[in-house]
Amino acid sequence: MRARFLDTRPLRGNRPFRDLWIGTSVSQLGGQTANVAVLAQVWDLTGSPVGTGAIGLATGLPIILFGLLGGTLADTVDRRSVVRATTAGQLLAAVGLCAQALADNRSLLLLLALVAVGTSCGALGAPARRTFPVRLLPGDQVAAGLALTNISFQTAMLAGPASAGLIIARWDFPAAYAIQAAAMAVSMAAVIRLPAMRSDGTGTTGGRRRPERGGWRIVLGRPTLRGSLATDLSATLLAMPVALFPLVNEVRFGGNPQTLGLFLSAVAVGGITAGLLSGTVTRWRRGGLVQLAAAGVWGLALAGFGLAGPLWAALCCLAVAGAADTVSVVTRSALVQLETPDAYRGRVSSVEHVIGVAGPELGNFRGGLLASATSAPLALAVGGLSATLAIAAVAATHAPLRGYRTPSAAAKPGGAPGKPDGPPPQPAASEAAVTAAG
Repeated sequence: MRARFLDTRPLRGNRPFRDLWIGTSVSQLGGQTANVAVLAQVWDLTGSPVGTGAIGLATGLPIILFGLLGGTLADTVDRRSVVRATTAGQLLAAVGLCAQALADNRSLLLLLALVAVGTSCGALGAPARRTFPVRLLPGDQVAAGLALTNISFQTAMLAGPASAGLIIARWDFPAAYAIQAAAMAVSMAAVIRLPAMRSDGTGTTGGRRRPERGGWRIVLGRPTLRGSLATDLSATLLAMPVALFPLVNEVRFGGNPQTLGLFLSAVAVGGITAGLLSGTVTRWRRGGLVQLAAAGVWGLALAGFGLAGPLWAALCCLAVAGAADTVSVVTRSALVQLETPDAYRGRVSSVEHVIGVAGPELGNFRGGLLASATSAPLALAVGGLSATLAIAAVAATHAPLRGYRTPSAAAKPGGAPGKPDGPPPQPAASEAAVTAAG
């Protein structure tokens, strides 16, 4: 098959999605800038790794708690309204961070509280936001839209921390937080312009939709969803490498901080490269097989990183892992949204969101424990191979996932597993409808 570059159809012919993508891309860049500022400010206040570790609690716990709640909320009220309200909350939290930095705040508790508020708002709105591409785009463009979103995230991951360092060095913490606040304002403007997006749920009570089943029951009851999320959990829980980067750098490459930075950059470069060439995979309809294959490559590449001797070989393995991760994430996200009935998309998206957060964190913890008992290279090799075997087991036991085909433009997402039916959703609202709804 001829290689294709990034599929930009969703940006060319769909103003609501284009607005959403611009707002999301800007907010991701601002968020990465603020993340570095928070890390640096906490270190400045405490000088302790325990203090910087507390950032994980201030972000991780709200994501788990409010992510699941956000799924139910997204299936109960207008999803655009949910995202409007939560984006406004993130904007206020960013303004609060900027204000405390301008006031030369010395309270760690206040700083972490503001971080937790912003994270809570983001987690509450994340399930609703995840349903937007499948509502705004025709079925055959959903994967392309998610690829565009992923590449903007990878770009923010690469450019955000580097620019944050320069901004903080020149203008200190308030400038970094001000950039995040401005970015959230852009995101808010984009969300306001979107059309209303109410759930298609049928169960109502007193004129309000009443969720009938939780997201976990929907996931466990559909082999394609269960297999797709099990594949992602196997890959991250068993092979997440980031926590082992410093130790690998120390024992193999002399502990040079520049080398440590290259590890992170290699993953991002691989992800961006895969995103730029994603037009190839987003046009393939065998999304289940693509995800399984990409997740398997992720595990093998990380095992190779653990065994690699020269630095160039280690960086190549990480770049391959980053590329495989991007392909896996894009295909999984498209499959989950397309296979879930609209009435349950919020709750299923909340499950996907929690797995996407908890899996990597637990995977890093698992890798650290194994490395402390053995060695970092062995932990990486064992983890990568274990992940590949677990993914092979998922493939062997989930035939509907292996046989899944992405619906065509004329098929309705959210039908029977692998067999969408019915008329297509509206790919995009008209200019007049968007203006009136906004």
